[in-house]
Amino acid sequence: MYRFLRTPRWWGINVFVLLAIPFCVFMGTWQLGKFEDRVDSHKEAEKRPDASTLKAVPLDSLLPVDKETSGRPAEARGRFGEQFLVPDRELDGRTGSYVLTLLRTDGGRSLPVVRGWLPTGANAPAPPSGEVTVVGALQASETQGTKGVSAAGGLPDGQLGMISAASLVNVVTDDVYDAWVTLTDSPAGLTPVPAAAAAGTSLDAKAFQNLGYTAEWFVFAGFVLFMWFRLVRREAEASRDEALGL
Repeated sequence: MYRFLRTPRWWGINVFVLLAIPFCVFMGTWQLGKFEDRVDSHKEAEKRPDASTLKAVPLDSLLPVDKETSGRPAEARGRFGEQFLVPDRELDGRTGSYVLTLLRTDGGRSLPVVRGWLPTGANAPAPPSGEVTVVGALQASETQGTKGVSAAGGLPDGQLGMISAASLVNVVTDDVYDAWVTLTDSPAGLTPVPAAAAAGTSLDAKAFQNLGYTAEWFVFAGFVLFMWFRLVRREAEASRDEALGL
């Protein structure tokens, strides 16, 4: 009754099943490992001391930005230059703009400094003149996947959709740090922008996507096995009916 399993067509089906099931199990295990890594990173981040209690250190000593240095208080000295608005940023349920001012440091490079959040329609205060020292939480450059980043182009002059060296390279002539800081104390008229958690350390929707993909891959493996048994059973019943002359 099961001689059909040795036919060329069924050899192909059997080989496919033997390859598909381990592949699905491997992908499910890999996605589960990604989720577990995210959970471990989140636990490690919670164990670190509160960044607000740490002493500010020179900016260059914290670069490049990683999971350990993101959010750490950084100190830089220089003169404020060009100023931009980063629109469509939410804070406490309200929509407004970040006020981003470039600080030309003593080393000659410019550091993007978010001096605070501004309600829609309000005017951004001018930056102070002369030599200043800024202290703020260090942040990694934003990417297209960062929350709040606007991927749409066509912004007016003086506005940026993303805080990164890549977005500033075409609008300023200075060499820009691949990082930015958000001031701990904002000037009058602006609200301090809290530091965001380092990428890969929060249990957000993206982290739970990995858990969902894990379930999907294991379901796929079960579905392949179920369909194989179903096809075998149907073929066996057809062979039996044929032998009985039905």
